[in-house]
This record gives sequence, structure tokens and C-alpha cells, in this order.
Amino acid sequence: MITVSPEHVTATPNATMTGLAAPSRGSSELSTWHVAMPAGITGPEHSVSREQVWTLTAGSLEVTCDGRTEKVAAGQTLVLPADVLRHIHSVETFEAYVAMRADGVVSVPDTEGTRALPWAQ
Repeated sequence: MITVSPEHVTATPNATMTGLAAPSRGSSELSTWHVAMPAGITGPEHSVSREQVWTLTAGSLEVTCDGRTEKVAAGQTLVLPADVLRHIHSVETFEAYVAMRADGVVSVPDTEGTRALPWAQ
């Protein structure tokens, strides 16, 4: 059983992520989290080393992935492939649940190395 606590919440200038399942909370293979992003925000271009599945529960977003832009609305699920550049723009405030293999890391163009997602650790 996993209970959300304040130390599982990560707020960035772009969004707030609330970690759910993760290795630090008992999951050995998967990480899941809730993301909330205010309207009008565009996240940085980046890639993630593992496939991610986003299910929107409120609002809508536009995702540009591999040079193609799609709109995703509440009730829809988005599958983002591994190792492909993407960025997310919140058309309106949205909330989503995200699932990914627990060992995923992020790469940012023109930045050396990778970084872990703290809410997914």
C-alpha cells in the first residue's frame, strides 16, 4: 500500500508531479505519478529513455513528438515512445496519470548526461 505524502510531491516552474508507485515506495519495475500543469505552459524539449503512457483526467495538452503535434484531451491516453524528442504544451490546465518503467532517465538537447525523474525514483 502506498500513501502519498508531501515528500512525494515535486513542483517545478512548469508542473507539479506527485509520485505514486516507484522503487523507493515498493515497486520494483514501474513508476507512476500524477502531473498537473497550468494553462499556457510549455515544458522543455527533452527525451526519456523509456516509453511513457499518459492518461489525461482533466483539461488538454498539445504534444510535439518526433516533429508531429497532436492534441490530447481528458479521457484520452497518449503513448510517448522512448528516446524521441518531445515537448508538452498545456492548452488548458490539465491533469494526467503517467506510467513508465522505473529506470527511465531524461536527456535534454545540448546538455551533457542524463538525469533521473525524482518523482519516479
